[in-house]
Amino acid sequence: VTHSIPACIGGMTINSKQLDESPVSIFAVNKCYVTVEDGTFFDGSGFAALVREGYKVRSDVNITLEFRTTAVHGILLGVSSAKVDAIGLEIVNGKVLFHVNNGAGRITATYEPRGTNSLCDGKWHKLQANKSKHRLSLIIDGNLVQTDNPYIQSTSADTNNPIYVGGYPADVKQNCLTSKSSFRGCLRNLVLTRGQQAESFDFSRAFDLRGVFPHSCPGAEH
Repeated sequence: VTHSIPACIGGMTINSKQLDESPVSIFAVNKCYVTVEDGTFFDGSGFAALVREGYKVRSDVNITLEFRTTAVHGILLGVSSAKVDAIGLEIVNGKVLFHVNNGAGRITATYEPRGTNSLCDGKWHKLQANKSKHRLSLIIDGNLVQTDNPYIQSTSADTNNPIYVGGYPADVKQNCLTSKSSFRGCLRNLVLTRGQQAESFDFSRAFDLRGVFPHSCPGAEH
């Protein structure tokens, strides 16, 4: 067995002696939560990197996910290219922004809730971001936002980089993210759909995980 156990371990004794709870070194281990729920916890320091060989957005993509956070800033997802083509999803000042650049210029759909903290209330919110050729839309908790795109001739985001979720490394370029703030909170049910092909992503299979703990989220803070 070469992989770690997704579990909580406590009260360990060796030769009747209780192990000290303050370890000399630690790697990808978090504290145990009193209450847990399904999802992946992002501690606000890192990111998850998926699809090492590169994800091709091209003309159409539909992204769905659920998020829960108390922070008003945080990167949700970015896919870029070495050129300008890219897509990006982020929370900035409590608003959700969906950016798309098909090569001719960046277009943004913005969902602005009534209250600054209404999306950052520690409760689960459903997000759907859709790019269909030059059109883009954003649906948050059933509320639709669409935006006009003046660049109607440019329809394909020719990306070939990994999908970065919750943040991205300092040496990586992201053309459709304005923020550098890593997401702090929980994400679940990330699905990217192209045409009829829906792909569900398990964060425990990410090729790079930093400050991300798959399989469980601390229960909602009361």
